[in-house]
Amino acid sequence: MKVVELIDAAQILTYLEIDRLYAAYAVGDLEPELSARCKWFGAEQNDRLQALALRYSGLDFPIVFLMGDAGGLRAIFEDALCVEEAYFTCRREHLGVMQDFYNWEPIPMWRMVLRSDNFRPVAGGSVPLALDHVEQLKALYAYGEGNAFNPRQVSGGAFHGVFEEGRLVAAAGTHLISPTYGVAAVGNIFTHPEFRGRGCATTITSAVVVELLSRGMCDIVLNVNQKNETAIRIYERLGFERCCPFFEGVADRLTN
Repeated sequence: MKVVELIDAAQILTYLEIDRLYAAYAVGDLEPELSARCKWFGAEQNDRLQALALRYSGLDFPIVFLMGDAGGLRAIFEDALCVEEAYFTCRREHLGVMQDFYNWEPIPMWRMVLRSDNFRPVAGGSVPLALDHVEQLKALYAYGEGNAFNPRQVSGGAFHGVFEEGRLVAAAGTHLISPTYGVAAVGNIFTHPEFRGRGCATTITSAVVVELLSRGMCDIVLNVNQKNETAIRIYERLGFERCCPFFEGVADRLTN
């Protein structure tokens, strides 16, 4: 296969639309503000795109998204994408290729999606969060592990929180919002351990979804560990459905 760097957003979008919900984050990364932090690689055969890899560098840690033919991804790994360490997202059919090039322990995940007519909102005492809440958000997320929060997400994003005596004890927000492509990814959902079991996660996630629907988002997605049954129940209560399984996790390039 021929490996090329992809620069035509229309060509990239056409390919991502083959599996739009699995590729939802990558679709959103086509927004101009985010695309400046992206490098796209494709594997072509007979002038047709067979596989795609995205490297996103907008967070503290590189993110790599894989899609398409495993043989095409193998060619991309061999010829173009030589990142030493990154957080990978892939489907089951890509695991063999990943294990040939990287050392990792993939985490089974669900991509969940909300159809607007299935949404069951839950009212509560949450409030919108803005840029002047960034330091409180950072302090809250410091209690967790593996969150993908970046202060840039608050500007233009949708964040809601719960306060107790002036202290932010729970927050939910978005990883990205794409007005151009109608995609939004809910995330950064976290409740301080001392305040769990009070329905905060349900309330703040619902508030985020209400805002996203009011902003015209047609595809609202989130990721959840397949073993996190508590979180899955919360999301299903709001109307989210399990859409597709995938794998993610930190991987280190194998040395020869």
